[in-house]
Order: sequence, then C-alpha cells, then structure tokens
Amino acid sequence: MIQLDIFSDPICPWCYIGKAYLDRALEANPDHPFQVRWLPFMLNPEMPAAGMDRRAYLEGKFGGQEGAVQAYLPVEEHAAKAGVTMHLDRIEKTPNTIDAHRLIHWAGIEGRQTPIVAGLFRAYFVEGRDIGDAEVLADVADSHGMDASLVLRLLASEEDRREIVERDAAARGMGINSVPTFIVAGQHAVPGAQPPELWSRVIEELRTGAAPET
Repeated sequence: MIQLDIFSDPICPWCYIGKAYLDRALEANPDHPFQVRWLPFMLNPEMPAAGMDRRAYLEGKFGGQEGAVQAYLPVEEHAAKAGVTMHLDRIEKTPNTIDAHRLIHWAGIEGRQTPIVAGLFRAYFVEGRDIGDAEVLADVADSHGMDASLVLRLLASEEDRREIVERDAAARGMGINSVPTFIVAGQHAVPGAQPPELWSRVIEELRTGAAPET
C-alpha cells in the first residue's frame, strides 16, 4: 500500500469537494494502492473557542458581502460538478475546528477516519450543524460506530489538543498554506481539489512504477 496523506479542515468547502473527486477516482479504480490518512490543518487557528457568526466571518475574510459572494461562486460550480450537496444557507456559525480534528485523530486509532470525515462534512455543509459543539461531534461519532460517551469525556479533557496544534504547525512548516493538500508516498504533493481524471492518472503511474507527475 502507498500512504496518501490528506491535510484538510472539515469546514473547508474545497476539502469536501476534493474528497468527492478522490472518492470517484477510487471507486473507478477499486484496486488502487492508497492507504488514506487524514491530517489536521486549521484554516482559522486563532478562531475563538465558541466560533463566530458565519456571515461576519466571510465578510471580514473576503472584504464585504460582494467579495464573499464572488469567492463562493466557484465553490458552488465545482460542488455541482463533483455531485456534492451543500446547503450553505443553513450554516450560521464558523466554528473553531480543533475538537473536530481531535475526533478525526481518535477515529484514526479505530480505523474510522474517512467515515468520520465524511460525517463532519455532511454535518457542516449539508445539515448546517455546529461541528465545534461537543454534542454534535459525539453524535457524528456515534453515527459512525464510535463510543459517543467516550468521545464526550475526551472532548471535555485536554487529550491530544496539543498534538493537533503541533501537527498543524508542522504542516505549515512543511510549506502547506492551503487545503486540501494531498501527499503521495510522503514525497509527491498534489494541492487543491483535483478532478478524478488526475487521480486516475496518478494511480496508473503508481501501478507502472513511474513517479507521479504532480
């Protein structure tokens, strides 16, 4: 197997789209060599613990309402291409995602990372839920075979919080400044939400022993 590390944040729309594109390629190539691991990158590491109003966040980030609208036009276009459902109007809050990343980390220990990541994307982008809330995270965990009561106890502690912060800092130290970023076999970087055709080419190159042209 070949390690495919995916640096992402569960509130990143391009990460959601990128996962959908990758999923399509993996389904078309069931003999793919990838072993997927999800790694943390916080889009807003300084976000208040309680999060903030999403409209205020987007307008501050993109210079006003018009800037926010323009920034999300390509998101909606690519979401449609990827077959991804987004109900952006349902999202009221932009959360701090450190606890969501802690949940993804614990899911990795149980071999449930990808289903949990999918559940977080759905909770945020489809259902408009606050994935910075411990009860929401526990519900996502429970829906994908994890022990909700244990997750709540861990979230109430400092367990693995420092590790997530350090991994986020390490990603930035590697030069990663946007997500999604995919690292193939620890050395080939594939930035952005790439279409299934690219992933199929990468898989074919790996099958033939060629270095992926990323």
